[in-house]
Amino acid sequence: MTKVTGGAAIVRSLLAHGVDTIFGLPGVQSDHLFNAFYDNRDQLRVIHSRHEQGAAYMALGYALSTDRVGVFSVVPGPGFLNASAALATAYSTNARVLALVGQIQSDSINQGYGLLHEIPNQIGILKTLTKWAARIETPATAPQLVAEAFRQLHDGRPRPVGLECAPDVLAMQSEVDLTRVDYTLRHPPVDREKLAEAVALLANAKSPLIFVGSGA
Repeated sequence: MTKVTGGAAIVRSLLAHGVDTIFGLPGVQSDHLFNAFYDNRDQLRVIHSRHEQGAAYMALGYALSTDRVGVFSVVPGPGFLNASAALATAYSTNARVLALVGQIQSDSINQGYGLLHEIPNQIGILKTLTKWAARIETPATAPQLVAEAFRQLHDGRPRPVGLECAPDVLAMQSEVDLTRVDYTLRHPPVDREKLAEAVALLANAKSPLIFVGSGA
């Protein structure tokens, strides 16, 4: 167990899963996450954008061109909504993109206080744009949730996922097990009869053509 901030727990977990590049636009709700990015600058390259949509689209382009996970970080509310077009595109193009989305203070979520960048049910909106999304509520749960995000990215049909975290959790110091959390991927059984049927169709075709759909 190591005593670290929530931001550091997230970053160390990302590094454990092979992330070395992050696109983002910092803001007050993500200060402690960007502090952790800076503390790990020898292993992590952070590319700053001028607009949240740019950060998200760069992560999408990175994912599509490298076949690696594209990670981006944005502030909550308007910042997150600015990135929504890229998330929707990632969803439709079956891209492995991880959105790190900020939040307001934990005790004020969905209270309607009118805090900076507050929007109602942000996690619900995030879930509609992703294959899977969750909120990190304590530093200790960060490694497990990051691992689950990567499992979702690589299991079944690839699509974007999201993790939301409030600034007080990013700043909170806690004992965290930073050992890499491994995950298991499903391997659907091969239908050998269907496979043999496809081989026969191709072998007997006069003008064979394989039309591969999106996500295949």
